[in-house]
Amino acid sequence: MTVALTGYGLYRPPDRITGEEVAEQSGIPEDIVVEKMGIHEKRVCPPDEDHVTDMCVAAAERALADADVDPDELDLVLYHGSEYKDYVVWSAAANVAERVGAENAYATENHTLCASTPVAMRQTAAQLQTGDIEAALHVTASRENDLLDYTDEDASFMFNFGSGGAAYVLEAAPEAERVRARVRESAATTDGSFAEDVIMPAGGSKNPPESETIEAGVHTLTVSDPDAMKERMAPVSSRNFLSVADDALSKSGYDRSDVDFVATTHMKRSFHQSLLTEFEIDPQSSGYYLDEYGHVQSADQWLAIDGGRERGRLDSGDVVLFLAAGTGYTWAASVLEWDG
Repeated sequence: MTVALTGYGLYRPPDRITGEEVAEQSGIPEDIVVEKMGIHEKRVCPPDEDHVTDMCVAAAERALADADVDPDELDLVLYHGSEYKDYVVWSAAANVAERVGAENAYATENHTLCASTPVAMRQTAAQLQTGDIEAALHVTASRENDLLDYTDEDASFMFNFGSGGAAYVLEAAPEAERVRARVRESAATTDGSFAEDVIMPAGGSKNPPESETIEAGVHTLTVSDPDAMKERMAPVSSRNFLSVADDALSKSGYDRSDVDFVATTHMKRSFHQSLLTEFEIDPQSSGYYLDEYGHVQSADQWLAIDGGRERGRLDSGDVVLFLAAGTGYTWAASVLEWDG
């Protein structure tokens, strides 16, 4: 059975913070922020506006219109965005389903952090293939920029965090003229030895929020030992990215040489270029680097797709590879055949 992408939509908050401003707040030289870290600018949300459900609903309405699907045709609404959302211990998926009018769908959530898009796509594709559901809406959004302290040098690899939302519709065997892309196979791997490297020290059950934790400023994301994490990550990150890519491509009947476009998690510019080189892809013509957005958790792949389409870098028949990695640490990949 063909599992197809029939539409997608994005929401980009209007406010921006530039690489120059990040440099000023962090004390990191501007050329390092812009060129090495790859932050020309990124979108951010006002304190009292654009909560993750607001961004999801805006993106979902555009995705449903793009797919020409009525909300009451949906069987599933899946939220796979940030766990930092409107409220804690709360279903953003249910809120989004209600607000878009998905009266016949059940709502659930999938949290694999920044690796969520390929993982969620893999799970929903299996449901579609077995006939459990016929149409699904995936929504994601992040404003984890709120959780950054630009004076915390240990957290500097997260200074690229930006805000935004994305949504997309997956269907089982839709009419050929409605197919944007065919969803093929996926793969993922996890190295749990990184599970506690990136945390927000307070706010969970181990260190509940109290006046003392607020005064101590420990409600922002940080890395307990950045040098040790970097040393352990260096030998495995590229290997795991390529391993899940090769696995997903092989199961889809392809290899690296068949890839026409790579949509990745935002990462430092040199690593992004080195990854694309493994697929013999020119970053200037067959990929899209997110230096206008930074890292928007699991919306990254959709921002890259949209940026590539706007620049004429995606053609009908192209093999598209989604690559993602999320703290924990999970690497994931999905293959799509683009119809356009």
